[in-house]
Amino acid sequence: MGDWRWVVWVLVASLVVVMGNVLWVALVRRWYRLRTPLPQALKAQCADGWELAVHARRAPVRRFEEPVLLCHGLAANRYTFDFEPPYSVAHYLAEAGFDCFSVEWRGTGHSRLPPRGRRYTDFTIDDHILQDGPALLELALKETGAKRAFWLGHSLGGLVGYALAQGPEGAKLSGLLTLGAPVHFKSEPFLRTLISLGVRAAWPARFRQEWMSASLAPFLGYVTLPLSDLVVNPLHIPPRIQRQVYANMMSSMSRKVLLQFQDWIEHDAFRSFDRTRDWRAGISRLQLPILVMGGSADRLATAENVESQFALVTAEDRTLHVFGRDRGDALDYGHGDLVFGKGAPQEVYPVIREWLEKHATPLDSADAPAPPPA
Repeated sequence: MGDWRWVVWVLVASLVVVMGNVLWVALVRRWYRLRTPLPQALKAQCADGWELAVHARRAPVRRFEEPVLLCHGLAANRYTFDFEPPYSVAHYLAEAGFDCFSVEWRGTGHSRLPPRGRRYTDFTIDDHILQDGPALLELALKETGAKRAFWLGHSLGGLVGYALAQGPEGAKLSGLLTLGAPVHFKSEPFLRTLISLGVRAAWPARFRQEWMSASLAPFLGYVTLPLSDLVVNPLHIPPRIQRQVYANMMSSMSRKVLLQFQDWIEHDAFRSFDRTRDWRAGISRLQLPILVMGGSADRLATAENVESQFALVTAEDRTLHVFGRDRGDALDYGHGDLVFGKGAPQEVYPVIREWLEKHATPLDSADAPAPPPA
């Protein structure tokens, strides 16, 4: 009888711990919620039936025909680009006159619900490229009445843009902007170990890192998490912004996506899940305008990585910009610093805006297409 009581006490204690953590995370997310007007919530239907959440931040005065598609990276969500000003690319570009559409890839944020017969973790990066990207592009063009759009991707979002542009949708892009996108992958022991641990932690379906991130968010700025400098340099991100980022922006990672990254890291490849399509080789065939950006202190998309990536580009209209002190910037930018670094709104965002304005089609306010009825 005593053994049963012990089991019951363990179960009760475990339940109390779980419920306490659920309450803690809810309170953290409530406290560190973003205090900015919500964007317009839209849905994009993929060809395979998966429905994506797309968040539109409209320009108060639309000055340019082409919308800007804002595409987040691995383990992130739409808050990468649509955050609280001044650390919000979506707000910044909307004020400059661009309609902005921030996607949440399948399995992320409000795009978690799969179509009937599919598991919510049953996808690879191929699906982002072949299904999600075309659906996002189609929605943005339909909503704005534009013929083409710009693609701005951070990290994985940039890689998806490179691959999407190699398909039939490439003709619908006016330009591609990549920010900290690692086209080359060094097979270093540290990275191999890290991705191997991630794959194991994601068994059997996904790695729920967003729960851990939200739980620890209130302590950031006082303590530094192990390996956090891989993603951001804590010294470059204001403490409250760190806490808001970890409370709101982190998302879980599908095991199949991590397995694909493991293949890329072990074989220095950027290719399809079945290894039949080499997207890195296809970059040399792209002829649309391309802006390649990176950070001088980025440990994932290193400056050398970004420069060798740029060397693959043969498009006549191509530009490389590595942000760092050696160029006169205030910071040596890391991976997430390119968006959330203290100097990003003054140094990174203007480079993006000026490139877009140079390549966009100006609109007279009277000629701007009216948005479709809600």
